[in-house]
Amino acid sequence: MEYDESVLTQRVDDVDQRVCEAGRGGHRMTFHCARCNTILGDSFGVCGEMKSLDSIMCLRVTSDVVIGDVMEPGHKGEMANCFYSLLKCRSCFSAVGKVIHSAPSRLATIRSLFLLDKANIACYILDSRSMVKASALTFDLQPLGPKIVEMSQQVKAKLDHMSHVKSRLADGSVTDELDK
Repeated sequence: MEYDESVLTQRVDDVDQRVCEAGRGGHRMTFHCARCNTILGDSFGVCGEMKSLDSIMCLRVTSDVVIGDVMEPGHKGEMANCFYSLLKCRSCFSAVGKVIHSAPSRLATIRSLFLLDKANIACYILDSRSMVKASALTFDLQPLGPKIVEMSQQVKAKLDHMSHVKSRLADGSVTDELDK
């Protein structure tokens, strides 16, 4: 689908590679129920992709995602030996994902995360103003190492500056240069 002034229209052309990579590189998007287009979340809540479950891992979703009351056991495949609840769209009540409550150690990292089933999700990509199936996108996250190093350097620089200001205050040599 594409935004055409005031309405969303169904996309009929093939999804190009730029759109397929939109889930990666920090493109901003919203996640919608594929059945009724209710907004279920956005890219700010994404913390990765669980390829074996064909799911987008999210830290948070909107209040239009309802966690089912029944805790269901998983019997086969990746979900074997797991207990989970279904996630449903508040508007149309269709299943849009799951939350794993109890799982073997191999799935420990995804316990209590919202797992949106890519098959039941559509993504509205803000940059291109187009709606595509989530299954056409990848949500691999970039490594945090370089960002952490950069942030650490910025914090160290601020700490050094604060130490310098503190020593000048203690010496009583505060002047207009403090604003530097």
